[in-house]
Amino acid sequence: MFEVNKVRQDFPLLKKAGESSKPLIYLDNAATTLKPQSVIDAVTRYYTDYSVNIHRGDYDLSYQVSDYYEKTRKTVASFIQADVNEVVFTAGASASLNLVAYGYGEKYIQENDVILSTESEHASSILPWFRVASQKKASIEYVPLTEDGQITIENFKHAMHAKVKVVVIAHISNVLGYVVPIKELTEIAHSFGAIVIVDGAQSVPHIQTRVKDWDIDFLAFSAHKMYGPTGVGVLYGKYQLLDSIEPYYLGGGSNARFDRCGNITLKNPPYKFEAGTPAIEAVLGLKAAIEYIESIGFDAIEKVEHELRTYLINHLKEFKHIKLYNPDATSGIVTLNAIGIPSQDAAIYLNSKGIMVRAGNHCAKILLDVLKTPDTIRISLSFYNTKEECDAIIEALREITLEKCIDLIF
Repeated sequence: MFEVNKVRQDFPLLKKAGESSKPLIYLDNAATTLKPQSVIDAVTRYYTDYSVNIHRGDYDLSYQVSDYYEKTRKTVASFIQADVNEVVFTAGASASLNLVAYGYGEKYIQENDVILSTESEHASSILPWFRVASQKKASIEYVPLTEDGQITIENFKHAMHAKVKVVVIAHISNVLGYVVPIKELTEIAHSFGAIVIVDGAQSVPHIQTRVKDWDIDFLAFSAHKMYGPTGVGVLYGKYQLLDSIEPYYLGGGSNARFDRCGNITLKNPPYKFEAGTPAIEAVLGLKAAIEYIESIGFDAIEKVEHELRTYLINHLKEFKHIKLYNPDATSGIVTLNAIGIPSQDAAIYLNSKGIMVRAGNHCAKILLDVLKTPDTIRISLSFYNTKEECDAIIEALREITLEKCIDLIF
Protein backbone atom coordinates (compact mmCIF):
# COMPACT_ATOMS: atom_id res chain seq x y z
CA MET A 1 0.00 0.00 0.00
CA PHE A 2 1.27 3.46 -0.92
CA GLU A 3 2.36 5.59 2.05
CA VAL A 4 3.62 9.03 1.01
CA ASN A 5 5.52 9.71 4.23
CA LYS A 6 7.39 6.43 3.83
CA VAL A 7 8.12 7.17 0.16
CA ARG A 8 9.50 10.61 1.05
CA GLN A 9 12.11 8.93 3.22
CA ASP A 10 13.55 7.39 0.03
CA PHE A 11 14.54 10.86 -1.22
CA PRO A 12 17.50 12.38 0.64
CA LEU A 13 16.48 15.96 -0.18
CA LEU A 14 12.94 15.43 1.13
CA LYS A 15 14.22 13.57 4.16
CA LYS A 16 16.60 16.42 4.93
CA ALA A 17 13.80 18.95 4.46
CA GLY A 18 11.62 17.02 6.88
CA GLU A 19 14.29 17.45 9.56
CA SER A 20 14.66 21.19 8.94
CA SER A 21 12.62 24.12 10.21
CA LYS A 22 12.89 25.78 6.79
CA PRO A 23 10.20 24.62 4.35
CA LEU A 24 11.21 22.91 1.11
CA ILE A 25 8.22 22.33 -1.13
CA TYR A 26 9.31 21.09 -4.54
CA LEU A 27 6.62 21.52 -7.20
CA ASP A 28 8.76 21.71 -10.36
CA ASN A 29 8.73 18.02 -11.26
CA ALA A 30 8.01 18.64 -14.95
CA ALA A 31 11.44 20.30 -15.18
CA THR A 32 13.25 17.53 -13.33
CA THR A 33 12.42 15.16 -10.50
CA LEU A 34 14.22 14.50 -7.24
CA LYS A 35 16.28 11.31 -6.99
CA PRO A 36 15.70 8.42 -4.58
CA GLN A 37 18.61 6.93 -2.67
CA SER A 38 18.56 3.78 -4.81
CA VAL A 39 19.34 5.84 -7.92
CA ILE A 40 22.09 7.76 -6.16
CA ASP A 41 23.54 4.46 -4.95
CA ALA A 42 23.51 3.00 -8.47
CA VAL A 43 25.44 5.99 -9.80
CA THR A 44 28.03 6.02 -7.02
CA ARG A 45 28.37 2.23 -7.15
CA TYR A 46 29.60 2.48 -10.72
CA TYR A 47 32.33 4.92 -9.72
CA THR A 48 33.34 3.09 -6.56
CA ASP A 49 33.10 -0.52 -7.74
CA TYR A 50 33.73 -0.36 -11.51
CA SER A 51 34.66 2.98 -13.11
CA VAL A 52 35.77 1.34 -16.37
CA ASN A 53 34.53 1.57 -19.94
CA ILE A 54 32.00 -0.75 -21.54
CA HIS A 55 32.14 -2.94 -24.65
CA ARG A 56 35.90 -2.48 -25.01
CA GLY A 57 37.89 -4.16 -22.28
CA ASP A 58 38.93 -7.81 -22.24
CA TYR A 59 38.87 -8.01 -18.47
CA ASP A 60 36.34 -8.88 -15.79
CA LEU A 61 35.37 -5.37 -14.66
CA SER A 62 34.62 -4.24 -18.19
CA TYR A 63 32.61 -7.37 -18.86
CA GLN A 64 30.60 -6.94 -15.67
CA VAL A 65 29.72 -3.30 -16.21
CA SER A 66 28.94 -3.98 -19.89
CA ASP A 67 26.54 -6.67 -18.74
CA TYR A 68 24.83 -4.28 -16.30
CA TYR A 69 24.63 -1.66 -19.03
CA GLU A 70 22.89 -4.04 -21.43
CA LYS A 71 20.57 -5.23 -18.67
CA THR A 72 19.40 -1.64 -18.44
CA ARG A 73 18.43 -1.80 -22.10
CA LYS A 74 16.32 -4.88 -21.34
CA THR A 75 14.76 -3.10 -18.37
CA VAL A 76 13.84 -0.09 -20.51
CA ALA A 77 12.42 -2.32 -23.25
CA SER A 78 10.20 -4.12 -20.75
CA PHE A 79 9.19 -0.82 -19.15
CA ILE A 80 7.84 0.65 -22.40
CA GLN A 81 6.87 -2.75 -23.87
CA ALA A 82 9.35 -2.65 -26.75
CA ASP A 83 11.89 -5.08 -28.18
CA VAL A 84 15.37 -4.73 -26.73
CA ASN A 85 17.00 -3.89 -30.08
CA GLU A 86 14.64 -0.92 -30.43
CA VAL A 87 16.05 0.94 -27.40
CA VAL A 88 18.74 3.54 -28.11
CA PHE A 89 20.52 5.36 -25.29
CA THR A 90 21.01 9.09 -25.90
CA ALA A 91 21.93 12.16 -23.87
CA GLY A 92 18.26 12.96 -23.22
CA ALA A 93 14.90 13.54 -24.87
CA SER A 94 16.26 16.53 -26.79
CA ALA A 95 19.06 14.40 -28.25
CA SER A 96 16.56 11.67 -29.14
CA LEU A 97 14.23 14.08 -30.91
CA ASN A 98 17.10 15.66 -32.84
CA LEU A 99 18.38 12.22 -33.83
CA VAL A 100 15.03 11.37 -35.43
CA ALA A 101 14.62 14.74 -37.11
CA TYR A 102 18.00 14.63 -38.83
CA GLY A 103 18.28 10.86 -39.21
CA TYR A 104 14.80 10.40 -40.68
CA GLY A 105 13.84 13.87 -41.84
CA GLU A 106 16.94 14.67 -43.86
CA LYS A 107 16.77 11.28 -45.58
CA TYR A 108 13.08 10.95 -46.36
CA ILE A 109 11.42 14.38 -46.30
CA GLN A 110 11.02 15.82 -49.81
CA GLU A 111 10.13 19.21 -51.22
CA ASN A 112 6.50 20.18 -50.52
CA ASP A 113 6.09 17.47 -47.88
CA VAL A 114 4.37 18.50 -44.65
CA ILE A 115 5.42 17.99 -41.05
CA LEU A 116 2.36 18.16 -38.82
CA SER A 117 2.67 19.27 -35.21
CA THR A 118 0.88 21.49 -32.67
CA GLU A 119 1.39 24.94 -31.22
CA SER A 120 1.88 23.44 -27.76
CA GLU A 121 5.10 21.56 -28.54
CA HIS A 122 8.35 21.90 -26.63
CA ALA A 123 11.24 23.55 -28.45
CA SER A 124 13.23 20.30 -28.47
CA SER A 125 10.44 18.65 -30.41
CA ILE A 126 9.57 21.27 -33.00
CA LEU A 127 12.78 23.27 -33.62
CA PRO A 128 14.71 20.43 -35.32
CA TRP A 129 11.84 20.07 -37.78
CA PHE A 130 11.93 23.80 -38.53
CA ARG A 131 15.49 23.23 -39.74
CA VAL A 132 14.60 20.09 -41.69
CA ALA A 133 11.65 21.86 -43.33
CA SER A 134 13.87 24.79 -44.31
CA GLN A 135 16.60 22.57 -45.74
CA LYS A 136 14.23 20.28 -47.63
CA LYS A 137 11.75 22.99 -48.72
CA ALA A 138 8.99 21.27 -46.81
CA SER A 139 6.46 23.00 -44.57
CA ILE A 140 5.18 22.87 -41.02
CA GLU A 141 1.46 22.74 -40.30
CA TYR A 142 -0.35 22.70 -36.97
CA VAL A 143 -3.32 20.79 -35.62
CA PRO A 144 -5.83 23.40 -34.43
CA LEU A 145 -6.14 23.47 -30.64
CA THR A 146 -9.41 23.95 -28.81
CA GLU A 147 -9.93 27.21 -26.90
CA ASP A 148 -8.42 25.65 -23.79
CA GLY A 149 -5.43 24.24 -25.71
CA GLN A 150 -6.44 20.61 -26.23
CA ILE A 151 -5.88 18.35 -29.23
CA THR A 152 -9.03 16.52 -30.28
CA ILE A 153 -9.35 13.51 -32.54
CA GLU A 154 -11.71 15.46 -34.77
CA ASN A 155 -9.29 18.37 -35.22
CA PHE A 156 -6.47 15.93 -35.90
CA LYS A 157 -8.52 14.18 -38.62
CA HIS A 158 -9.18 17.50 -40.34
CA ALA A 159 -5.48 18.43 -40.18
CA MET A 160 -4.25 15.18 -41.78
CA HIS A 161 -3.87 14.90 -45.55
CA ALA A 162 -1.78 13.05 -48.12
CA LYS A 163 1.19 15.45 -47.99
CA VAL A 164 1.72 14.92 -44.25
CA LYS A 165 4.71 12.60 -43.91
CA VAL A 166 5.60 13.11 -40.24
CA VAL A 167 3.53 13.85 -37.14
CA VAL A 168 5.46 15.28 -34.18
CA ILE A 169 3.48 15.44 -30.96
CA ALA A 170 3.84 15.31 -27.18
CA HIS A 171 1.88 12.64 -25.36
CA ILE A 172 1.44 15.12 -22.50
CA SER A 173 1.94 18.85 -23.02
CA ASN A 174 4.62 20.22 -20.72
CA VAL A 175 2.65 23.46 -20.26
CA LEU A 176 -1.01 22.47 -20.11
CA GLY A 177 -0.70 18.84 -19.09
CA TYR A 178 -3.37 17.47 -21.41
CA VAL A 179 -3.04 13.79 -22.27
CA VAL A 180 -3.28 13.20 -26.01
CA PRO A 181 -5.21 10.13 -27.28
CA ILE A 182 -2.04 8.88 -28.88
CA LYS A 183 -3.24 5.46 -30.02
CA GLU A 184 -6.17 6.94 -31.94
CA LEU A 185 -4.02 9.68 -33.50
CA THR A 186 -1.40 7.15 -34.57
CA GLU A 187 -4.03 5.03 -36.32
CA ILE A 188 -5.26 8.08 -38.23
CA ALA A 189 -1.73 9.20 -39.16
CA HIS A 190 -0.78 5.75 -40.41
CA SER A 191 -3.89 5.63 -42.60
CA PHE A 192 -2.34 8.55 -44.51
CA GLY A 193 1.10 6.92 -44.60
CA ALA A 194 2.70 9.27 -42.07
CA ILE A 195 5.00 8.25 -39.22
CA VAL A 196 4.39 9.40 -35.64
CA ILE A 197 7.12 10.77 -33.37
CA VAL A 198 6.09 11.11 -29.74
CA ASP A 199 7.68 13.33 -27.11
CA GLY A 200 7.17 11.23 -23.99
CA ALA A 201 9.18 13.36 -21.57
CA GLN A 202 6.12 14.23 -19.48
CA SER A 203 4.18 10.99 -19.93
CA VAL A 204 6.62 8.10 -19.46
CA PRO A 205 7.21 8.84 -15.74
CA HIS A 206 3.51 9.04 -14.94
CA ILE A 207 1.51 6.56 -17.01
CA GLN A 208 2.23 3.10 -18.38
CA THR A 209 3.76 3.36 -21.85
CA ARG A 210 2.80 0.73 -24.46
CA VAL A 211 4.66 1.49 -27.67
CA LYS A 212 3.55 -1.68 -29.45
CA ASP A 213 -0.10 -1.33 -28.57
CA TRP A 214 -0.10 2.34 -29.53
CA ASP A 215 1.84 1.52 -32.73
CA ILE A 216 3.94 4.67 -32.47
CA ASP A 217 7.03 4.88 -34.65
CA PHE A 218 9.43 6.80 -32.40
CA LEU A 219 9.32 7.79 -28.71
CA ALA A 220 11.73 10.06 -26.83
CA PHE A 221 12.11 10.54 -23.08
CA SER A 222 14.65 11.55 -20.42
CA ALA A 223 15.81 9.80 -17.25
CA HIS A 224 15.99 12.96 -15.14
CA LYS A 225 12.24 13.55 -15.38
CA MET A 226 11.58 10.04 -14.07
CA TYR A 227 13.67 10.09 -10.86
CA GLY A 228 16.86 9.14 -12.71
CA PRO A 229 20.14 10.95 -13.46
CA THR A 230 20.67 13.80 -15.86
CA GLY A 231 22.62 13.21 -19.06
CA VAL A 232 20.81 10.13 -20.33
CA GLY A 233 17.66 9.53 -22.32
CA VAL A 234 16.05 7.00 -24.59
CA LEU A 235 14.96 6.88 -28.19
CA TYR A 236 12.58 4.06 -29.00
CA GLY A 237 12.11 3.34 -32.67
CA LYS A 238 10.55 0.53 -34.63
CA TYR A 239 13.47 -1.61 -35.67
CA GLN A 240 12.88 -1.32 -39.41
CA LEU A 241 12.85 2.48 -39.08
CA LEU A 242 16.00 2.57 -36.97
CA ASP A 243 17.65 0.29 -39.50
CA SER A 244 16.70 2.60 -42.37
CA ILE A 245 18.10 5.86 -41.00
CA GLU A 246 21.60 7.15 -40.42
CA PRO A 247 23.14 8.34 -37.16
CA TYR A 248 23.90 12.05 -37.11
CA TYR A 249 27.29 11.53 -35.50
CA LEU A 250 29.85 8.76 -35.79
CA GLY A 251 32.67 7.37 -33.71
CA GLY A 252 33.94 4.42 -31.75
CA GLY A 253 31.34 1.81 -30.98
CA SER A 254 28.97 2.69 -33.82
CA ASN A 255 30.85 0.99 -36.65
CA ALA A 256 31.83 -2.60 -37.42
CA ARG A 257 34.73 -1.55 -39.66
CA PHE A 258 36.05 1.25 -41.86
CA ASP A 259 38.99 1.71 -44.20
CA ARG A 260 41.25 4.49 -45.45
CA CYS A 261 39.04 5.04 -48.48
CA GLY A 262 36.15 6.10 -46.27
CA ASN A 263 34.13 2.91 -46.58
CA ILE A 264 32.16 2.50 -43.35
CA THR A 265 30.13 -0.48 -42.19
CA LEU A 266 27.85 0.52 -39.33
CA LYS A 267 26.67 -1.83 -36.64
CA ASN A 268 23.01 -2.80 -36.46
CA PRO A 269 20.59 -0.79 -34.32
CA PRO A 270 20.69 0.26 -31.60
CA TYR A 271 24.50 0.35 -31.49
CA LYS A 272 25.03 2.36 -34.66
CA PHE A 273 23.46 5.32 -32.83
CA GLU A 274 25.67 5.03 -29.75
CA ALA A 275 29.06 6.36 -30.83
CA GLY A 276 31.62 7.18 -28.16
CA THR A 277 31.71 6.48 -24.46
CA PRO A 278 28.22 6.93 -22.99
CA ALA A 279 27.19 8.24 -19.58
CA ILE A 280 27.57 4.77 -18.10
CA GLU A 281 26.74 5.75 -14.53
CA ALA A 282 23.60 7.57 -15.71
CA VAL A 283 22.40 4.54 -17.67
CA LEU A 284 22.81 2.35 -14.58
CA GLY A 285 20.97 5.01 -12.61
CA LEU A 286 18.14 4.87 -15.16
CA LYS A 287 17.75 1.16 -14.44
CA ALA A 288 17.45 1.90 -10.73
CA ALA A 289 14.90 4.63 -11.44
CA ILE A 290 12.71 2.30 -13.49
CA GLU A 291 12.90 -0.34 -10.79
CA TYR A 292 11.89 2.28 -8.24
CA ILE A 293 8.88 3.39 -10.31
CA GLU A 294 7.84 -0.22 -10.79
CA SER A 295 8.10 -0.87 -7.04
CA ILE A 296 5.47 1.82 -6.51
CA GLY A 297 3.34 0.98 -9.55
CA PHE A 298 1.58 3.19 -12.06
CA ASP A 299 -1.82 2.60 -10.47
CA ALA A 300 -0.59 4.20 -7.26
CA ILE A 301 1.29 6.96 -9.08
CA GLU A 302 -1.72 7.97 -11.16
CA LYS A 303 -4.09 7.78 -8.18
CA VAL A 304 -1.94 9.94 -5.90
CA GLU A 305 -1.12 12.55 -8.53
CA HIS A 306 -4.75 12.77 -9.66
CA GLU A 307 -5.97 13.24 -6.09
CA LEU A 308 -3.42 15.98 -5.41
CA ARG A 309 -4.26 17.77 -8.64
CA THR A 310 -8.00 17.60 -8.02
CA TYR A 311 -7.56 18.94 -4.49
CA LEU A 312 -5.37 21.79 -5.68
CA ILE A 313 -7.59 22.76 -8.62
CA ASN A 314 -10.78 22.73 -6.55
CA HIS A 315 -9.29 25.24 -4.12
CA LEU A 316 -7.65 27.47 -6.72
CA LYS A 317 -10.93 27.73 -8.65
CA GLU A 318 -12.32 29.68 -5.72
CA PHE A 319 -9.80 32.52 -6.14
CA LYS A 320 -10.98 35.28 -8.43
CA HIS A 321 -7.45 36.69 -8.73
CA ILE A 322 -6.02 33.39 -10.03
CA LYS A 323 -6.42 32.47 -13.70
CA LEU A 324 -6.23 28.74 -14.38
CA TYR A 325 -5.28 27.77 -17.93
CA ASN A 326 -5.88 24.01 -17.68
CA PRO A 327 -8.49 23.22 -15.02
CA ASP A 328 -9.70 20.15 -16.93
CA ALA A 329 -6.33 18.48 -17.57
CA THR A 330 -5.80 15.10 -15.95
CA SER A 331 -2.03 15.02 -15.44
CA GLY A 332 -0.15 16.55 -12.53
CA ILE A 333 0.54 19.86 -14.30
CA VAL A 334 -1.34 22.96 -13.11
CA THR A 335 -0.73 26.17 -15.06
CA LEU A 336 -1.87 29.56 -13.81
CA ASN A 337 -1.20 33.23 -13.30
CA ALA A 338 -1.98 35.63 -10.49
CA ILE A 339 -3.82 38.37 -12.36
CA GLY A 340 -1.76 41.53 -12.65
CA ILE A 341 1.43 39.93 -11.32
CA PRO A 342 4.27 38.88 -13.66
CA SER A 343 4.86 35.16 -13.32
CA GLN A 344 8.51 35.51 -12.33
CA ASP A 345 7.63 37.97 -9.57
CA ALA A 346 4.99 35.54 -8.32
CA ALA A 347 7.50 32.68 -8.40
CA ILE A 348 9.99 34.71 -6.38
CA TYR A 349 7.27 35.40 -3.84
CA LEU A 350 6.41 31.70 -3.63
CA ASN A 351 10.10 30.94 -3.20
CA SER A 352 10.11 33.18 -0.11
CA LYS A 353 7.61 30.69 1.32
CA GLY A 354 9.86 27.75 0.47
CA ILE A 355 7.74 26.81 -2.57
CA MET A 356 9.54 25.97 -5.83
CA VAL A 357 7.61 26.32 -9.09
CA ARG A 358 8.48 27.18 -12.70
CA ALA A 359 7.76 30.60 -14.21
CA GLY A 360 8.16 31.59 -17.86
CA ASN A 361 7.25 30.21 -21.27
CA HIS A 362 8.38 26.64 -20.46
CA CYS A 363 10.19 26.26 -23.82
CA ALA A 364 6.84 26.33 -25.66
CA LYS A 365 6.93 29.84 -27.07
CA ILE A 366 4.31 29.38 -29.80
CA LEU A 367 1.69 28.32 -27.24
CA LEU A 368 1.91 31.71 -25.56
CA ASP A 369 0.23 33.25 -28.61
CA VAL A 370 -2.64 30.82 -28.08
CA LEU A 371 -2.87 31.48 -24.34
CA LYS A 372 -2.47 35.23 -24.96
CA THR A 373 0.03 35.69 -22.16
CA PRO A 374 3.84 36.07 -22.25
CA ASP A 375 4.43 33.60 -19.43
CA THR A 376 2.77 31.46 -16.79
CA ILE A 377 3.41 29.75 -13.48
CA ARG A 378 3.60 25.96 -13.71
CA ILE A 379 3.02 23.72 -10.73
CA SER A 380 3.95 20.12 -11.48
CA LEU A 381 3.18 17.37 -9.01
CA SER A 382 4.74 14.03 -8.22
CA PHE A 383 3.69 11.10 -6.06
CA TYR A 384 6.01 12.29 -3.28
CA ASN A 385 4.12 15.57 -2.91
CA THR A 386 1.54 15.89 -0.15
CA LYS A 387 -1.80 17.48 0.60
CA GLU A 388 -0.02 19.68 3.16
CA GLU A 389 2.27 20.99 0.41
CA CYS A 390 -0.79 21.75 -1.71
CA ASP A 391 -2.25 23.62 1.27
CA ALA A 392 0.93 25.69 1.50
CA ILE A 393 0.75 26.89 -2.10
CA ILE A 394 -3.00 27.43 -1.82
CA GLU A 395 -2.45 29.73 1.16
CA ALA A 396 0.46 31.51 -0.52
CA LEU A 397 -1.63 32.16 -3.63
CA ARG A 398 -4.61 33.20 -1.51
CA GLU A 399 -2.64 36.10 -0.05
CA ILE A 400 -0.40 37.02 -2.99
CA THR A 401 -0.50 40.64 -4.12
CA LEU A 402 1.62 42.75 -6.43
CA GLU A 403 2.64 44.94 -3.50
CA LYS A 404 4.00 41.95 -1.57
CA CYS A 405 5.97 40.81 -4.61
CA ILE A 406 7.44 44.27 -5.15
CA ASP A 407 8.37 44.61 -1.49
CA LEU A 408 10.16 41.28 -1.63
CA ILE A 409 12.06 42.08 -4.82
CA PHE A 410 13.04 45.65 -3.95
